[in-house]
Amino acid sequence: MSTCIFCRIARGEAPARVVLELPRVIAFHDIRPLAPVHVLVVPREHVASLWELTDPQLAGELLASAAQVARQLDLERGFRLIANTRDDGGQEVAHLHLHVLGGRSLGPMLARRV
Repeated sequence: MSTCIFCRIARGEAPARVVLELPRVIAFHDIRPLAPVHVLVVPREHVASLWELTDPQLAGELLASAAQVARQLDLERGFRLIANTRDDGGQEVAHLHLHVLGGRSLGPMLARRV
């Protein structure tokens, strides 16, 4: 999609602090970090969310890329990988992306409320 910010970053048309570039995946620092390390791992092709992801090879490349980013940024003590999906899942940009967060203890995953 021509107006999608993550597509524009993947094409080199918008600025980003790139951490990893592969043929099908790009990773870059989030502009509003929620942890000392906060990197987004994004497929270069437009996939709206994890719900629409049907390519198991691309899914594997995204996960392997997230692990590579964590190693590259010395997150040996641990990190969190998040894929917010669609509106109720908190997805803010309609392009599949994985958040790699780390650099400090991140605490419990969610508040215990139902």
